[in-house]
Amino acid sequence: MDRQGNPVHARRMNIVLGVTGSIAAYKAAELASLWVKEGHRVDVVMTRAATEFITPLTLQTLTRRPVLAGLEDEKQSWKPGHIALADEADVLVVAPASANTLANFAHGLAPDALSAVYLALPRTTPIVLAPAMNGRMWDHPATRRNLDILAGDGCHFVGPDAGMLACGYEGVGRMAPVQEIASHVARVMGS
Repeated sequence: MDRQGNPVHARRMNIVLGVTGSIAAYKAAELASLWVKEGHRVDVVMTRAATEFITPLTLQTLTRRPVLAGLEDEKQSWKPGHIALADEADVLVVAPASANTLANFAHGLAPDALSAVYLALPRTTPIVLAPAMNGRMWDHPATRRNLDILAGDGCHFVGPDAGMLACGYEGVGRMAPVQEIASHVARVMGS
């Protein structure tokens, strides 16, 4: 701990936090806040669907950084925002990671800023995905194939957990707890 009681970490990370369209998107605020308190820089990239669950302003306030919510928002400099974020990222964490975003990643599609960041990352940048979706979507053969592709590409996964889902079903699909995601990222990054 430093003199102000904040945890001291061996290395300050540049974390790109991807937030997708899931009811679990509100948990991204807690995750971003945790990392900022630990002294990491957190840049948030949201899908348009994510903005239906949590506002960019919430995440911008917590991170004290601009939030990229669409490719049309990339007007800060001559370098496109998704390229700048990919160049500076020590790790990409997508929490929650929806079935749609997992499919975009697996098939190299870039219809949004988050998928564009994913495709622009150097191959050596670790990627941690925290899936969250309906249990039937999680178990669907197409999702399972996408997970296999992403695992083959070197992505790390944390969760999902079993329990009561927002849709009213009981099963696997809940996003892993925030602290578990943070601990998993720390392990992947060797901290």
